[in-house]
Amino acid sequence: MATQSEWAGTERTAAEKAERRSRRVPSMLRRLVDTTFSSLTRRIIALNLVGLFLMVTGILFLNQFREGLTDARVQSLLTQGEIIAGAIAASATVELDSVTIDPNKLLELGAGDSLAPTDQQLGLIDFPINPEQVAPVLRRLISPTRTRARIYDREGVLILDSKHLYSQGQVLRFDLPPPDATQPPWYRRLWRSVRARFRRGDLPVYQELGPTQGRDYPEVSASLKGQQASVVRVNDLGEIVVSVAVPIQRFRTVLGSLMLSTQGADIDNIVRAERYAILRIFVMAALVTTLLSWLLASTIAGPVHRLAAAAERVRHGKKGREKIPGFDGRRDEIGHLAHALDDMTQALYTRIEAIERFAADVAHELKNPLTSLRSAIETLPLVKSAQDRERLLAVIHHDIRRLDRLISDISDASRLDAELAREDAEPVDIARLLDAVVGMSRDLAEKNGVSIQLTNEQAKGDKMPMLVEGHDSRLAQVVTNLIDNAVSFSPPGGEVRLRARRRADKIVVTVDDDGPGIPEGNLERIFQRFYTDRADRSGFGQNSGLGLSISKQIVEAHDGTIHAENRQDGEEIKGARFTVILPAAGFDA
Repeated sequence: MATQSEWAGTERTAAEKAERRSRRVPSMLRRLVDTTFSSLTRRIIALNLVGLFLMVTGILFLNQFREGLTDARVQSLLTQGEIIAGAIAASATVELDSVTIDPNKLLELGAGDSLAPTDQQLGLIDFPINPEQVAPVLRRLISPTRTRARIYDREGVLILDSKHLYSQGQVLRFDLPPPDATQPPWYRRLWRSVRARFRRGDLPVYQELGPTQGRDYPEVSASLKGQQASVVRVNDLGEIVVSVAVPIQRFRTVLGSLMLSTQGADIDNIVRAERYAILRIFVMAALVTTLLSWLLASTIAGPVHRLAAAAERVRHGKKGREKIPGFDGRRDEIGHLAHALDDMTQALYTRIEAIERFAADVAHELKNPLTSLRSAIETLPLVKSAQDRERLLAVIHHDIRRLDRLISDISDASRLDAELAREDAEPVDIARLLDAVVGMSRDLAEKNGVSIQLTNEQAKGDKMPMLVEGHDSRLAQVVTNLIDNAVSFSPPGGEVRLRARRRADKIVVTVDDDGPGIPEGNLERIFQRFYTDRADRSGFGQNSGLGLSISKQIVEAHDGTIHAENRQDGEEIKGARFTVILPAAGFDA
């Protein structure tokens, strides 16, 4: 059985897990809120919705759809009008009651004879449109449609109007407005007026004319001349009204005109229904677009927000190195950005640590001559002999010169990176640079009894100069430092040998001396700052120990390498050799 302490430990573990989960949930919610309401998310959603809105706005005008629907409606009304006009013409009756025959001629008729009207009498025969016979036909043909039909005689007088045709026993119902009905709200009236103005365009306005003014309708006037005609108008509400007129003919004689017209909202209702369908699709598309845009933004805004938060922690961090989120699983720009930020942060930390080490080294190196100066100055008043006084003064002058040299070299090393980054690299001819540097160094070397020899090796048939992309002044500083170092270690009568050659896509420069060589354990250490191994040769404090360190810094800034080795003949060391390797400019692999 579990003891009480074990139960308590289990309860504490469960409580800690619950607390961690409770802290994790608000963190996830906060990250979700930050992603949802971030500026980038809002912009992505807004831009996608704007494009969708513009597309739907253009579709909602439905100009081509409305024009095609209007043309189809005109053709449909013309066909319908021809059918109805034919039925009406067939129902016309010949009225012979107005034709009179002389009774005396009837008495003169024999058995089997008949009397026909004269040509003059036949000219009086008319084929009028009988409203009583036409009305039932018109009612049966018009009732199934939402079309208004009007019949005019040859004088343009209204004979029948389907709007006022009612079948026997039909109950008439009129929807009257309530007693307290008022005008529509101002915004609805404004919308109607705006819609009517934009809808009207070049279309004429429909007007209801009197019963005797049928010829004032252009389509009726044309149909009474035996031609079909159609006119598209708009009413006061901006609704489209299509009217057609066809002649009512029998035996090519125009008996009247049949005018068919649509209701005011007939075509507009169809267009409105299409718009509502498009709007429903737009709402669904907008929701889907918003969701997809949010998902897209979350894959961008979320990681960017985490990277920005990590950058803020790096800026404010005081303990150790802050880790930048890697997003190793992503192979897109976000992953590349995270990797670049991580590399930049590590380089920044490395640079900061190098500066801190440099500052510590500088403080340590400056402290030595200052301590020596302080001791000499404190001892100087106590010295009684002139010889001791001169020796202390020499120490003071030596330490002052050493401080001046240290400060100059430290200043040069501190601004080296800034100068290399600020100046543009240019092609540098290594052969000409070595000639110039060796020419200036020979005089100083000869004072120490050391000669300098320069050899430029070029492959046979290789007429391309040994060019390097870089800064000539800094490369000259590297060569000068190596020559000065070799001269200082070479004994009187010794020789310093420089050699430059091309090796594939590299330019290799070597500097040999006849000195004692470098201890095996110090071949890498000699490139460290403030390191020197001259105390027993050239006098204490004659060099700052920054020359080789600065040279290595310059070479690496030019994407090159520098290393030191000993020249040996068997077990005997013949001197030191420094090799500088730089990438050749203009090399085509």
